[in-house]
Amino acid sequence: MPSTHALDQSVHRLYARHSPWLLSFLRRRLSNRIDAPDLLHDTFVRVLARPRLSTDEGGERSYLATLARGLCIDRWRREALETAYLAALANQPIIGQPSPEQTAMVLETLVEVDAMLAGLPPNVREAFLLAQLDGLPYREIGERLGVSERMVKRYMAQAFVHCAVLEAELDGLLVE
Repeated sequence: MPSTHALDQSVHRLYARHSPWLLSFLRRRLSNRIDAPDLLHDTFVRVLARPRLSTDEGGERSYLATLARGLCIDRWRREALETAYLAALANQPIIGQPSPEQTAMVLETLVEVDAMLAGLPPNVREAFLLAQLDGLPYREIGERLGVSERMVKRYMAQAFVHCAVLEAELDGLLVE
């Protein structure tokens, strides 16, 4: 493991070599060019959190592009969730409208739930949603998914373990 100073120098060199290229890359990918500098910054924050420094310039660009693409996808997902939530709020009476603080908390929770669901295999996600949102019994979920009730129990256990791990990560109890 490189020393902190060596890591700082490597990241600084990586930033100096590739930030203009990465900023251009992000501007092309985003419809809102104003967000590109923010995502450039977030990309290098991720590099600091998960260093994988290569001497190969093509490898460095590939690594940075992969991180940046992931951040773009996260941004787009968050924007889609926010748009859907705000559209649902628009259909509510003014009296029932949450405060800006409540809206921010709900949006943050929606992003966390979306990330949790996105990390599940499709059948596990479907079983979890059918049980939690629709309140279906495991037997009926199994029928819908074409699997045994025992498999649905495994799916649910997998989903709950996944939720527990994400909760621990969000609370800072787990480190990569």
